[in-house]
Amino acid sequence: MRKCLRCGAEMQEGCAVKVEGAGYGVVLSTQENKLFSGRIGRPKVAVCPQCGEVSVYLEDVDKLKS
Repeated sequence: MRKCLRCGAEMQEGCAVKVEGAGYGVVLSTQENKLFSGRIGRPKVAVCPQCGEVSVYLEDVDKLKS
């Protein structure tokens, strides 16, 4: 369960970032200038139903450590 950093309410998890008008998704990478290397996963999104705060996070942080 994620808590909202603004108001402390329980956030709704399982949301996603969608790119409107394109079939591409968003992928996080540790290497800014390389297209396919350094991928660490797709971001997850949680939304606060009280204040609308959006939290984008990485579920598997172990890939950051390697």
